[in-house]
Amino acid sequence: MDNAKDLLSKRKEKADGLKADGINLFPNGFVIDHTIVEIAEHIKTLPEDRQEDATSFTAAGRMMAINRFGKSAFIRFKDRTGLMQAYIRKDKVGDAPYALFKRLDVGDFVKISGSLFRTKTGEWTLLAESVDLVCKSTRPLPEKFHGLKDPEKRYRQRYIDLIMNPDVQEIFIKRSRIIQSMRAFFLSRDFLEVETPMMQPIPGGAEATPFVTHHNALDMDLFLRIAPELYLKRLVVGGLERVFEINRNFRNEGVSTRHNPEFTMVEFYQAYATYDDLMDMTEQMFAHIAQEVNGSTCITYQGDRIELGGKWQRISLFDALDRIGGVDPSLLTDKDRLLEFAATKGITVTKTGRLGKIITKLFDILVEPKLIQPTFITGYPAEVSPLSRRSDTHPDLTERFELFIAGREIANGFSELNDPEDQHRRFMQQVEDREAGDEEAHCMDDDYIEALEYGMPPTAGQGIGIDRLVMLLTDAPSIREVILFPHMKPKGAISKADDRSAQ
Repeated sequence: MDNAKDLLSKRKEKADGLKADGINLFPNGFVIDHTIVEIAEHIKTLPEDRQEDATSFTAAGRMMAINRFGKSAFIRFKDRTGLMQAYIRKDKVGDAPYALFKRLDVGDFVKISGSLFRTKTGEWTLLAESVDLVCKSTRPLPEKFHGLKDPEKRYRQRYIDLIMNPDVQEIFIKRSRIIQSMRAFFLSRDFLEVETPMMQPIPGGAEATPFVTHHNALDMDLFLRIAPELYLKRLVVGGLERVFEINRNFRNEGVSTRHNPEFTMVEFYQAYATYDDLMDMTEQMFAHIAQEVNGSTCITYQGDRIELGGKWQRISLFDALDRIGGVDPSLLTDKDRLLEFAATKGITVTKTGRLGKIITKLFDILVEPKLIQPTFITGYPAEVSPLSRRSDTHPDLTERFELFIAGREIANGFSELNDPEDQHRRFMQQVEDREAGDEEAHCMDDDYIEALEYGMPPTAGQGIGIDRLVMLLTDAPSIREVILFPHMKPKGAISKADDRSAQ
């Protein structure tokens, strides 16, 4: 029998022995008066020369370590707020409770009531007056000195990861705070939080491959949403002039350090605003969230110091390709020459039907990784921006920006196209691309065209990748570090990462 199976067998034997002796391994109805952090806050109020404190506390948590000394033991136990030491003495808790305690293991949950004292090493410790079993753990935790390090096991069994690695808990606590801060930011600016369908008859709002499902009662195929955009803009048509949705999206594409098939975004739309207004708002939002969550607008991400406060660089797509990517501007109007240039750089372009696709592919490879400080890239071609308003001065370009930080796309926004005839023409162009083999091209959406025919006021909208924002603010190298349960292949299967540059 290998070591792991041996440990599991011994745990099972212990649990069976306790049950045979009438011990309830899973009791209920405990009253817990204090968290560990509340006890720690009380300790801060005590005089420095104090060695004992008679205040009584009752706390509970999982035992993470046990050091036994015959008739006494030190344990470390943790709850959702922290880790604390407790001292269990036979003469203090009584013979029967101590006898039960001696049969418990690391990983078991206990309730402890008692007062405080300071050990010889100066650590405040809970002196147990009573100790109770709250829940038996019948599987052993990973060995304490090594913890849980294997990424595959960490992601598959996130519950063990959370138990063994305190830094992981902090990431997800911070993730929640980031979303709360973002929600408060929008609400303070008179935005209305809404919900739109996650199953849609037509996939829309982005160029991506959808997941397909089937509704039995209606006998129709539906698509898990790739973006909520077209539904949110329908709401603007209906008079909800400022809306936002913190939403789950699904794209049937590859996985990588930046991509998960199921991911979280916020999309928001504001009537009587332009993409310039949204760039200003985004600067304010990111600075606000970073200050509130991290205590500073200056962060460090994977060794790079990044300043989120103040005004950010704004540069056009074509200027960025020239100044940062080293692409001769004269090539950007000639598809054949541009493809030849890409080949000399070893860049494979699969979507060669439209010049705009080639330009953005070159940008992805030659420019995006170099944009470390926050940078708005503007002036995208209309043919790769089917939902964006055309520029009044350069009709082949749109009033669109993408935000890049730390060498990756974080957000995409634009002044919205509200001309139904132009929108119909753009959709038709997308349909042609689909018929030519581009499975990610947009479908025709006649109902959305009809909605625009009722009139949508001048509007600007934006989507922000929340997972990537959390990565940035927690210094996480992979998107799997900031999603509680990332999608993975079954055990034993080989995962193929699709390292695309934008979700």
